[in-house]
Amino acid sequence: MRAGHRLPGQVWCGSSECVWLGYDGFGILWPDVSKGVLVRLCPGVCGCATPPSLLGCDGLQGRGGGGAVWKVRPPSCPQYKGQVNLHVFEDWCGGAVGHLRRNLHFPLFPHTRTTVKKLAVSPKWKNYGLRIFGFIHPARDGDVQFSVASDDNSEFWLSPNESPAGAQLVAFVGKTGSEWTAPGEFTKFRSQVSKPKRLMASRRYYFELLHKQDDRGSDHVEVGWRAFLPGLKFEVIGSAHISLYTDESSLKMDHVAHVPQSPASHVGVRLPQEEPRADMLRPDPRDTFFLSERGPRALRLRPHLCCQGLSHREIPGTVYLSFVYPNDHTRLTHMETENKCFYRESPLYLERFGFYKYMKMDREEGQEDEEEEVQRRGSREGQPRVLGPTAPTAASNLSEAQPVTSFLSLSQVSRAQLPGVGEEEEEADDEDRARGEDDDEDSTEAAGAPRGRWREDAIDWQRTFSVGAVDFELLRSDWNDLRCNVSGNLQLPEAEAVDVVAQYMEHLNARHGGRFALLRIVNVEKRRDSARGSRFLLELELQERGAGRRRLSEYVFLRLPGAHAGDADADGESPEPAPASSMRPDGRPELCRPLRLAWRQDVMVHFIVPVKNQARWVAQFLADMAALHARTGDSHFSVILVDFESEDMDVERALHSARLPRYQYLRRTGNFERSAGLQAGVDAVEDASSIVFLCDLHIHFPPNILDCIRKHCVEGKLAFAPVVMRLGCGSWPGDPHGYWEVNGFGLFGIYKSDFDRVGGMNTEEFRDQWGGEDWELLDRVLQAGLEVERLRLRNFYHHYHSKRGIWFMP
Repeated sequence: MRAGHRLPGQVWCGSSECVWLGYDGFGILWPDVSKGVLVRLCPGVCGCATPPSLLGCDGLQGRGGGGAVWKVRPPSCPQYKGQVNLHVFEDWCGGAVGHLRRNLHFPLFPHTRTTVKKLAVSPKWKNYGLRIFGFIHPARDGDVQFSVASDDNSEFWLSPNESPAGAQLVAFVGKTGSEWTAPGEFTKFRSQVSKPKRLMASRRYYFELLHKQDDRGSDHVEVGWRAFLPGLKFEVIGSAHISLYTDESSLKMDHVAHVPQSPASHVGVRLPQEEPRADMLRPDPRDTFFLSERGPRALRLRPHLCCQGLSHREIPGTVYLSFVYPNDHTRLTHMETENKCFYRESPLYLERFGFYKYMKMDREEGQEDEEEEVQRRGSREGQPRVLGPTAPTAASNLSEAQPVTSFLSLSQVSRAQLPGVGEEEEEADDEDRARGEDDDEDSTEAAGAPRGRWREDAIDWQRTFSVGAVDFELLRSDWNDLRCNVSGNLQLPEAEAVDVVAQYMEHLNARHGGRFALLRIVNVEKRRDSARGSRFLLELELQERGAGRRRLSEYVFLRLPGAHAGDADADGESPEPAPASSMRPDGRPELCRPLRLAWRQDVMVHFIVPVKNQARWVAQFLADMAALHARTGDSHFSVILVDFESEDMDVERALHSARLPRYQYLRRTGNFERSAGLQAGVDAVEDASSIVFLCDLHIHFPPNILDCIRKHCVEGKLAFAPVVMRLGCGSWPGDPHGYWEVNGFGLFGIYKSDFDRVGGMNTEEFRDQWGGEDWELLDRVLQAGLEVERLRLRNFYHHYHSKRGIWFMP
């Protein structure tokens, strides 16, 4: 806008003061006195020359000087007639409108913005949601009834005027996702038909139509209306009676100021709180423990430990898992109805026999012990097959079985130590027979015996059984199991954790005169070294005498008897000699401090993300990073976006507008290359003693992510590859369904100096592809002698997204 140029405008008064609002034919403007500029409130609202009019307390909002809220409405444009706005949210499962509202991008960032010429839409697609909005223009004055029909659910909202803020739900099909109607079936459900609404032909009325379709059925949604008179049928609302809310044809995907926000869209309205469906969603001290570090006296104690000559060693080419205490509930127990890989029995065996092998049925006096075995094997002689109680049962109480210690992998345990090991051969036989008896089952089903049914005369309502306590965690090892993606972090036995903490507190108070009392064990992580001992990360909440609560987070080492100090480091520096004995007088192993294994609490973390044409995800990522900064108050991180010529948004402007402590924008030309983008981002980091976190765009971060990265990255020693939970279609962080991405190492934290030392990203081999570059980098990190910490993080999610149209290459 040229200086001195006159604009049409009006002086409008709010509740406390007045402000001038101008109009330039492309949007509504108000003067920002603090910056000396005109700010367009609603860019692209209308291309008409007609200025907007005052709408009182409704309509679009802009914020004037002094905090007053000014609300205006766009003018009615003749060229907008005959069509309404249509927003499409693709690749999202579920059939209920509530599922659509849980979509991360609803309602501001749809996949597609277009228009439709009547209120009857059938894309012939699956797993999508629609938001149709605009204005209805009645043909005459009078009472009107509306009805909506759809497959699957839908909602029709209508405002008593042209303001989105006044929209009310007047008709809907279903709430659970299982309800549907045939096309044109306007009276199947009572909820489909609205009460009579008094409308005037001289006015226009804002409406909103929400529709959700799952992966089944004939997708359609339509809205009909009729005059409130006897015998009249509903007719679909056509182009003669609708108009656009706004013209979006010239806007980029990150322009969202024009998108109406109504009660239907739930923006600004908190969804009702529900009981957490996953144990991981319940509060845990780990989630907020990092906040205690922000006090004026962050605790950093160094008790005099017995030796400092040991450093933990990683076997090159191997990634081990750590044990944690207390239980962090990262095991996806709510997913085990579909995936029972946590248990050692095969899925086929569990489907046929369940867990009856762990139960010992109580028998009445005189009953033969072999009765159930005879019944189970009766099918071999042509007798009816009995499922359930006739499956193999435990020969002895499981509590008498020798447990597998955390120092042994499953392959190191003798057969006599495993519960139910006597039935392994029988289990294998049962599985073989199950695979070979499909024909027999088909003939049995044809004869009228349903598959999987109990034999009626085998039911005994008074049957009881005995069982021993079973801890399946004891059967797990610290090998990185790539077969089971619902099991959580390995659990550290309580006695072992408490013993290490007690010994540490003994050393701590011996040096500091008993000033500290243990309030709570927040977190203990154990990394086993079978040749030397075990490394522990202790996170304790302490009470300091005469002061407040303090946080302690430090690595210690519990040396096995006979272990010796390690070899000289690569720089030639020799470690301190080990003492003659590694045992305490009371016979317990000695506690030591690992060699140069101290993490930095204020080190800079750089999140590096390559992007291309993903406006909705870039906007969400930047909003999450800004929220992380606001919640933690941590300014020691930066966001580096490497943009491969995105066309759907101005990435640099979005990055500049985000409220981030630090950021960098890098622009690259050509096709999207993840390896090259990550390498460019790392090269832009000047401080070699800072952490680079190779990141993805579709991540939901827990509030303690910065603390987790810093704790598990130590320069020259330790890198961090957290395991992310990959959410399924239709799943969201409030109700997570999915699996742990145990096979992926794309999210990786490492000091820049270590990243450079191992050679960085392989940009030659992965020039025109992505997928596999993470494993290739991991191999070189391990070969360089660094350890890689591998932990499942609570509330750390990868959002579901489709790969259709993503990283578009010209």
